[in-house]
Amino acid sequence: MTGSERFILGLTAAITTFAGVLHYSDADAVLAFFVSALALAGLAWLVAVATEQVGLHYGPAVTGFLQATLGNLPELFVVIFALGAGELLVAQLSLVGSILANALLIQGLVIVTGVLASDDDLMRFRTRLPNDAATLGLVTIFVIVVIGLTLESSSDASHHIEGLSIVGASCLLVVYGFWAWGYLRSDVPPEDGGTARLSIRVAIGFLVLGALGAAFVSDWFINALDPAVKSLGISKAFAGLVIVGIAGNAVEHVTSIFLAAKRRSDVAISVVKNSAAQVAAFLFPALVLISIPFDTSLTFAIPTVYIGALFVTAIASWQITGDGEARMFEGVALVAIYVVLAAFALYD
Repeated sequence: MTGSERFILGLTAAITTFAGVLHYSDADAVLAFFVSALALAGLAWLVAVATEQVGLHYGPAVTGFLQATLGNLPELFVVIFALGAGELLVAQLSLVGSILANALLIQGLVIVTGVLASDDDLMRFRTRLPNDAATLGLVTIFVIVVIGLTLESSSDASHHIEGLSIVGASCLLVVYGFWAWGYLRSDVPPEDGGTARLSIRVAIGFLVLGALGAAFVSDWFINALDPAVKSLGISKAFAGLVIVGIAGNAVEHVTSIFLAAKRRSDVAISVVKNSAAQVAAFLFPALVLISIPFDTSLTFAIPTVYIGALFVTAIASWQITGDGEARMFEGVALVAIYVVLAAFALYD
């Protein structure tokens, strides 16, 4: 690693340690909340550097999948801790917020960054993943829409939302498993991004270390969330959809923008698309099944406005990236959609 990278690594370790001290010493919740968020950002940087190095050894499919899997660990723990605390709305909206943040805000910023780094004001990437991600997203939204419409009806099925969610979750996991198997087998050689500074063992070790560290910090983050939200005077919807949705996936966010700036377009798009697809078609349904024995169980029954937001997001994301290229205004348009949605959550 370079001297500056070693400095940032040491600073990240210090901030993460400080976040732990604040958590276990019952310090001011707002301070603990923001220090934990800063620690998540530092750990995200560590994973970003490690992902770049892994990408020099493997192709974009394996790299993006591995990074998204490890990067989504904080989101997994955030939701589990939220459900354990009885915060169902925060748990649901953190998952929805994660999908929307990746598909709108971060994808938009990745496109803007990629266009700025390009020579012809156009970001180019392979088309398979954007189209596959759109399919996975639409299948997930189908399950959510059916359950949402069932709740609005007076049919007998409206009394079996948990059962319908379990069936939907199981089907989604099967679909995702078939997709992942075929996608990983189709990987192409790595992009020419220079000589790796880290061995593959060290790079993967940093990936695992960053993801596990983020899992612990996520617990501290959730513990400080409720008192911090009350002190700051913001809504639970905004906290779940925006703050937790972004902070819980800070790893992927930093990584994808970092890679786009280095003209690693295929890996950057792979990271952001893999993350959104994993949350929608793997993490969300997996947590539905994991939460069955909990006092507060997770279902696909989410507020109607967010069902609409997910549907529009899936269509917009596919329309912009399905042809394998994107322009500046398209990235800005995705960010603009997210800002409007965040404003709604703030006043919800």
